Amino acid sequence: RRLCELADPHGINVIVENHGGVSSNGAWLAGVIKRVDHPRVGTLPDFGNFLIKSDPKEEYDRYKGVEELMPYAKAVSAKSHDFDASGNEIRTDYERMLRIVLNAGYSGYIGIEYEGDKASERDGVRLTKTLLERVRETIFQEKA
Repeated sequence: RRLCELADPHGINVIVENHGGVSSNGAWLAGVIKRVDHPRVGTLPDFGNFLIKSDPKEEYDRYKGVEELMPYAKAVSAKSHDFDASGNEIRTDYERMLRIVLNAGYSGYIGIEYEGDKASERDGVRLTKTLLERVRETIFQEKA
């Protein structure tokens, strides 16, 4: 909250990304944002950052986590790692994820992070962008 109060006169938002550890627990992070209760604080839901601990491996449900963080989202990060032959991301159901994002009323930008190793970073970002555009068109055609 103190950081938000310092940022406010400068028109700067303070956003928190789920980025491993306790921040990957969507309910916990949403609770922190709610307690801060400042218009300059928000979340940056990242589709791929839901590893709470690695040994033993414990992951938070990514769809539940994004749904919990979206009411506070000031930005969104579409993370990708690898794609199947049809151009779908193999770890995340992008159609399901984008429905969560849109159903929350979000209309801002979606950043792209490619962390795979089968394509170059540039090509991975392009593949992710193409997937996002294809899924967006599918969802919007259903609504028309």
